[in-house]
Amino acid sequence: MIPEAFQPLVVGLILIGLFAAFVREWFKPDVVVMIAVALLLGLGLLSSGQVLSVFSNSAPITIACLFVISAALEKTGCVDRLGDWLGVMAGQSERRLLLALLLVGIVVSPFINNTPVVMVLMPAVIAMASRYGIAPSRMLIPLSYATILGGMITMVGTSTNILVDGVARDMGLAPFSMFEITAPAILMALLGGAVIFFLAPKLLPARETLAQQFTGSGDRTFMSELFVPEGSRLAGQTLQAARLSNGTIAVLKLFRGDDEMSSPSPQTRLEVGDKLVVHSQSADMVELRSTDLVSLQGGASRDLETLRSRGAVIVEAIVGPTSRYVQRPIRDLDLAARYGIHLIAVHRKDASIGEIVDDFQLQFGDVLLVEGTPAQIKRFCENGDLFAITDGKAPTNRQNKAPIALGTIIGVMVLAAFKVMPIEGLALMGAAIVIATGCIRSDEAYKAIEWPIIILIFGMLAVSIAMRESGLADLLAGLLVGWGDGLSPWMMLAIVILMTSIATEMISNNAVAVLFTPIVIGVAQQLGVDPRPFVVGVMFAASASFATPIGYQTNTLVYGAGNYRFTDFARLGIPMNLIIWLSATLLIPFFWPLNPV
Repeated sequence: MIPEAFQPLVVGLILIGLFAAFVREWFKPDVVVMIAVALLLGLGLLSSGQVLSVFSNSAPITIACLFVISAALEKTGCVDRLGDWLGVMAGQSERRLLLALLLVGIVVSPFINNTPVVMVLMPAVIAMASRYGIAPSRMLIPLSYATILGGMITMVGTSTNILVDGVARDMGLAPFSMFEITAPAILMALLGGAVIFFLAPKLLPARETLAQQFTGSGDRTFMSELFVPEGSRLAGQTLQAARLSNGTIAVLKLFRGDDEMSSPSPQTRLEVGDKLVVHSQSADMVELRSTDLVSLQGGASRDLETLRSRGAVIVEAIVGPTSRYVQRPIRDLDLAARYGIHLIAVHRKDASIGEIVDDFQLQFGDVLLVEGTPAQIKRFCENGDLFAITDGKAPTNRQNKAPIALGTIIGVMVLAAFKVMPIEGLALMGAAIVIATGCIRSDEAYKAIEWPIIILIFGMLAVSIAMRESGLADLLAGLLVGWGDGLSPWMMLAIVILMTSIATEMISNNAVAVLFTPIVIGVAQQLGVDPRPFVVGVMFAASASFATPIGYQTNTLVYGAGNYRFTDFARLGIPMNLIIWLSATLLIPFFWPLNPV
């Protein structure tokens, strides 16, 4: 048992390790948190009863149910209609398209989880951008930012708001009503939207997508699979003679029957039936494709083939947050045998040759370029929770259920606003309704729940208890108040919002929300003012992640799809963070006065 005087120090060291693991990505965030909870249990800093008590917190259950309702809106075609509206409003210019997606994102995200909104709108945005000769990278970051701004407007617009409310309730604060934060959030959303509208065209780069680079120029790193068919002239030739080992194109794996060769030498001779995993830059593979050696979509017999299928299309698909393919080596997916499709390329931001040579495992946000018939690709994406972001996405066949799904989310919002029942009860009833009426199948409902996020939340709630019980939360609050000795409560609020915003850019917004809420409540109590404005500050700052692609899921989604660089987010994101920080600092005391208590 650790002496009481040392408990805050030990919990603090575990928190530092937790932050380091998040930033360095040693493990997935939910795994890191579970390790931290186990360590706290083992050291006696948490009891089993305290850990189990987190399951009585309504926030994670509410979030899970809202995932199901949002998925029902997607499955019934409600979210797909957004793409149609976007096309009607976009007109023929970049400015009109930008304005249209800002309006759609901000208006819809207060009511629907913004991750499916972004996933559904990405194909429409990419298609319209290509049609008008606009680089999709000029539009996808604004799409993500618009949904983040919209999610701040209601309590159910983002999981962060629900989570902060749940932690604050546990610490004795009155629950937030559905639209309590709406007025200042709308003002911030309009201001943020104006900043995006005027600055995005000046600050965002024009970059090609994966499909565009595959058929055009570029130096993007990717993998491709080739095989030697019957009658190939390359049978018996060495890899070097076949131009497959020339310094710019490298064979990573060679599969021959049941044998597997890693990094075969340039003098290895090819045989009929060999399958090759090739690593190259896009320009090199395009040059190889332009010769008569490679066949990508059937037709005349070639010496190397990637897929022999009629009516094949090439589709870009992004790995979703709940994909069953995450952390599975590509070679284990056996795509040709299971789905009849072929993987042409896979790209991960900043991936190097060393990172994708051995057991390359897919991660959330990876972009795949696959080839097959639309039906084959649809089955592949549905089974693995991938999302086609270019042509090939099939329409839903449950449009007749759309009024039920739409009525459910409206009912949840309205009844919660009038306090007929707490939001957690209404969300649970809403999830049951959409499942019972066939808006979404039960297996789809389970898939819709982002379980890693739910586990992360439960784990962070347990860590939050350890912070409070060990006295670390009060200690940190005291240090912050002491550091700001002589500053007004308004200045302390500004510091709290800024610190939360910076932390959110480095680790999960939900983790920041859980960790910072008890600290800022302690700060307000030590200052002798109402904690509510400080809690609202955490809500807004933890939701407003703009400067990096890792602080918020929608940023991660567009990161790969738009072929962005890490620094592209900072160009527009830092001005956005500063605007939200300043506006929140000015608006929050107006709506929630910093009155002494």
